[in-house]
Amino acid sequence: MTTRLPNEQLKELRLRLGITTRDVAELSQKIASAEHNPEYQISNAWLTQIENSDSVPSIFKLYSLSAIYRTKFTDLLLLYGLDLQKLGLHQLASPLPYTHLAELEVCDADRTVSFPVRFDRSFDLDNTNLLSRMVELWGEVPIALIQHLDIRHSQYGYVGLQDFTLYPLLRPGSFVQIDSRVRKMQPLRWRTEFDRPIYFVELRDGYACSWCDLLDDQLLLLPHPLSPCSVRKFKYGTDAEIVGQVAAVAMRLTDLHESTDASAKLPRRV
Repeated sequence: MTTRLPNEQLKELRLRLGITTRDVAELSQKIASAEHNPEYQISNAWLTQIENSDSVPSIFKLYSLSAIYRTKFTDLLLLYGLDLQKLGLHQLASPLPYTHLAELEVCDADRTVSFPVRFDRSFDLDNTNLLSRMVELWGEVPIALIQHLDIRHSQYGYVGLQDFTLYPLLRPGSFVQIDSRVRKMQPLRWRTEFDRPIYFVELRDGYACSWCDLLDDQLLLLPHPLSPCSVRKFKYGTDAEIVGQVAAVAMRLTDLHESTDASAKLPRRV
């Protein structure tokens, strides 16, 4: 199936409305007058050229076409390969050196994203697991509510309420994003605990989220020095496999319902 060119789709929008290029010219004149800017004006000859060539309209003329054709401005931009929904991703890929306020911009609030709307009631929140296995029902949630999250096609994990392996660096009840492309331990140099790679590991009877080390054929799950947990050993490839490396963390720093003495809830090291 051949993809139609932007100019062909633009012409089709006009024809569906049953208006001529001269009608568009007259309507755009009203917009230009209202905005006191001749850049909004579209002539009959200009529109004919746009519909029969690969020329790209200016933002002002595209705005006028959006208003006249009753079409979202973002949809017209998409015709020419400009997807405003990628702005947030490019912002994340272009970090600034200094602390600043950030705006969560929603360019098209009507677009939806897959998101869990009901969790499995039988799921044990005390144990670490993959988020996809906790979900009983998926639904389409407006992108205005949550952006850039597609759990159905990505790997996300949940750190169990009784999993204190990396406490206090990684608190129980945290959600982690997993980079599934990293399925083997990386020989990376790290200077602080924040640089040290964290791995999500599948075990025979569950999952773990931990620092790791490989000793011969044994995969060592290493706890945080302040954690009450001990080192655990598993046969690598048989009893334990790396799901991926933790790339991001969503974690509460406080819990309004928990006791002010958090240490009283910690399990004792055995």
